[in-house]
Amino acid sequence: MKVTLKGGVVKEFDTGVTVAEIAKSLGAGLYKAACAGKINGKLVDLRTPVTEDCQVEILTFDDPDGKKAFWHTASHVMAQAVMHLYPDTKYTIGPAVDNGFYYDFDVEKPFTTEDLAKIEDEMKKIVKSGLELERFELDVPAAKELMKDQPYKLELIEKHASEGEKISFYKQGDFTDLCAGPHLMSVAPLKAIKLMQCTGAYWHGDSSLQMLCRVYGVAFPKASELDAYLNMLEEAKRRDHRKLGRELDLFDIYEEGPGFPFFFPKGMILRNQLESYWREEHTKRGYQEIRTPMILSEELWHRSGHWDHYKDNMYTTKIDDKDFAIKPMNCPGGMLVYKRRMHSYRDLPQRMAELGLVHRHELSGALHGLMRVRCFTQDDAHIFMTPEQIETEILGVMELIDSFYQVFGFEYALELSTRPEDSMGSDEQWEMATNALIAALEKNGKPYVINEGDGAFYGPKIDFHLKDSIGRTWQCGTIQLDFQMPERFDLTYTGKDGEKHRPVMIHRVVFGSIERFIGILTEHYAGAFPLWLAPVQVKLLPVTDDHIPYAQQVADKFTAAGLRVEVDSRNEKVGYRIREAQLEKVPYMLVIGEKEIEAGGVAVRSRKEGDKGVVKVDEFLQAALEEIRTKSN
Repeated sequence: MKVTLKGGVVKEFDTGVTVAEIAKSLGAGLYKAACAGKINGKLVDLRTPVTEDCQVEILTFDDPDGKKAFWHTASHVMAQAVMHLYPDTKYTIGPAVDNGFYYDFDVEKPFTTEDLAKIEDEMKKIVKSGLELERFELDVPAAKELMKDQPYKLELIEKHASEGEKISFYKQGDFTDLCAGPHLMSVAPLKAIKLMQCTGAYWHGDSSLQMLCRVYGVAFPKASELDAYLNMLEEAKRRDHRKLGRELDLFDIYEEGPGFPFFFPKGMILRNQLESYWREEHTKRGYQEIRTPMILSEELWHRSGHWDHYKDNMYTTKIDDKDFAIKPMNCPGGMLVYKRRMHSYRDLPQRMAELGLVHRHELSGALHGLMRVRCFTQDDAHIFMTPEQIETEILGVMELIDSFYQVFGFEYALELSTRPEDSMGSDEQWEMATNALIAALEKNGKPYVINEGDGAFYGPKIDFHLKDSIGRTWQCGTIQLDFQMPERFDLTYTGKDGEKHRPVMIHRVVFGSIERFIGILTEHYAGAFPLWLAPVQVKLLPVTDDHIPYAQQVADKFTAAGLRVEVDSRNEKVGYRIREAQLEKVPYMLVIGEKEIEAGGVAVRSRKEGDKGVVKVDEFLQAALEEIRTKSN
């Protein structure tokens, strides 16, 4: 039979060939590295037989889905190790996550650091044994019998299985787990394992249910890859935005307001620079800025559909005995702004941008500095357009987002998320919206992956995943195409034919959340912001009190030109003040002594380049202004 491989190559194989056998035919190295496969885009186990005229892709640890299969297998090995050491444990679920895997256990007492070391050692013994994983299926009664001593597994079977359905299991040696897979064929590739931490987690995330012990881990095919990952974690600790935010006096979160950030004067400078840049670029591209209220009637959120999909994350209140909600997002307000007057097709597209403060009720355990908060500013925009304008507008947004990320030195990957199970609208609308995004992505020319079923409830979306300076990825920008909201709010425009038509709309963000983006930038730059963003751009350091008047004259000139300047005239040695300025991550330190005054200059010390010698004041000023203008990194 014929099979199409990655790259469009067509090959012939015997009927019933498996994904693993195809990998083996392509080379011993690929077979050894294979973690999972895809058949016609569907993620499958390596043992899966291939059918006639299908497309097959072999996934290794370098592929995100291959990595998940690798880590999912590691979670099973961890559960097996726990059962060896603590046989009375009840095990629940153990998925792969973005940075490794975890497994939740019902244990008499939480695991200690010493316990994790024992579990890790036992995992290494299991890996060394080279056990193969065997997949098999049982009907519901047999599955219940097999899992009779594991109440959490029984609950999963009873809740999610229907009579006559086959339930899949994976077995390695003396351990069997209820699981859909896919998995590695053997535990042997799990060469390097590290258990990271143990935390508490409620079953189903419900605080009324049993508190479980969640163990996180990570695994790699090579010890060198684990070492690199652990080094990256150490670097991430050094760059932690929560730590830097306090040290650099930018922002913080207090016990009196969990999840509600405070921004200090220097942090506000950083924030205002980002917002000013955002406004400039949006004005250039024909956006009009609006502002909508923070509190709107509950009825509005029912009309928009957010109440049915989002009510658990919304704060509510009563005003004049009527129910209101604090907005968790800006779009319903944008609908009302559009609807305030009649529109012609000549008015479209309408691009309305908003830096809107929103509030969302996040669980306390999920809060994390600026990365996960309860109030944040979305750099939203809603574009109302005719169906014919969809592709042009999407491409315009993609160009805008790309231009922003280039300024900060971010590489990014694109991901198309398709219709989720919990969604609004007809099949026809979803197909039209998805095809429109695909057409724009293809025309854009950058590679993208498909994330099945992870779209917004009202439409498919394109997500932008940034890669920071130490290799971590962050989802920030998004473009969501929506046929539903204009219908729910009965939005119209008058077409060329004089009849009323329904506009299509785009929801999109560039930063995503201003607060979160500042957290990401703080870690990306390790607090050493480029000159245009730095809260203090230049620090002047007069050597003695006699040099203070000249330093002040230079400071006044720089300030008048738009530079953010501080004069450090404390009675401390210059070396001490330079070191402090370096700790504060100031881009330029200018030392002023007798020699500099006589030369009409300053002794320049750059944060990046070190000592640059004496430079004329005007020469330094012009160079600094050019660096700011070009937003150099």
